[in-house]
Amino acid sequence: MTVDLGSPRRTTPAPAPGDADLLGARLVPRRKPGQWISAALVLVLVALVLRSMVTNPHYQWDVVGHFFLRPSILDGLVLTLWLTAAVLLCGYLIGIVLAVMRLSDNPVLKSVSFVYVWLFRSVPPLVQLLFWFELSSLYPTLSLSIPGVKTFATVETAHLFTGILAAFVGLTLDVAAFAAEIVRGGLLAVDPGQAEAAKSLGLGKRRIFRRIVLPQAMPSIIPASGNLLIGMLKATSIVSVIAVQDLLYSVQLIYNQNYLIIPLLLVATIWYIILTTLLSIGQFFVERHYARGRDGGTTRGLWQVTRGNLPLRTRTRADLGGLA
Repeated sequence: MTVDLGSPRRTTPAPAPGDADLLGARLVPRRKPGQWISAALVLVLVALVLRSMVTNPHYQWDVVGHFFLRPSILDGLVLTLWLTAAVLLCGYLIGIVLAVMRLSDNPVLKSVSFVYVWLFRSVPPLVQLLFWFELSSLYPTLSLSIPGVKTFATVETAHLFTGILAAFVGLTLDVAAFAAEIVRGGLLAVDPGQAEAAKSLGLGKRRIFRRIVLPQAMPSIIPASGNLLIGMLKATSIVSVIAVQDLLYSVQLIYNQNYLIIPLLLVATIWYIILTTLLSIGQFFVERHYARGRDGGTTRGLWQVTRGNLPLRTRTRADLGGLA
């Protein structure tokens, strides 16, 4: 006689009375009275500030609207945009060269790059602008010559270094120092094993840098570069001290004649807000482009990110639902 000693059957216990109602109950987020009270206080404060800005006659919003699109203001705006783009482009070209020099094995190149970055990051941009603007005090003339043999060309620096050229040179050299550190940090963030693996496959140095190192470094470089661009846009306002007619200086020229200081400063403020907002949106899309493949294909759009950062948006239920 044989006895069947097979595995015992698993039986599911019968649900207790009321379990079905419990399992089908709606998830309710935890009460947060402190969060709602603080949010209400912030909203009240914001409403009071907005009411003050709208009802205070000293803001003179009609004057702001009158001067907002004046040709002189728009000319200063164009110069601000041109100066920002030119300085950032040239500054990054120099910064890339400095970053490569800093990462090289040549001690001379590495030392020169280190001293350059140390010097220009230590001197305030305004001091650099004033120095370049007053360069004729140190060097009245610049000449291209063979000493003691022949002089090919001579230029008077008082005529060469105008305000806009001094602004361009000073800001470019300043941006190059910061760009060099941004690029160097992004390249160091890439695992060296990636380049070594590519070398073992027989790839050349240029192709490794272009197809492997640089794409992985860009997600680290782009956010800092975007912040530098926005900071550069605002920093161009300091060129007004050397009479370069940018956005701020154009505003100053007008309110020095009509003494409407606050409304015209609001004109410049609104334009700076508009430009920095547009640059921030552009930075978001560039970051999302280079971040592809890092988030498992769950890249969110600009509207989703904006909604996710709203302080009054409750996401508890969605988070709990994702765990179900």
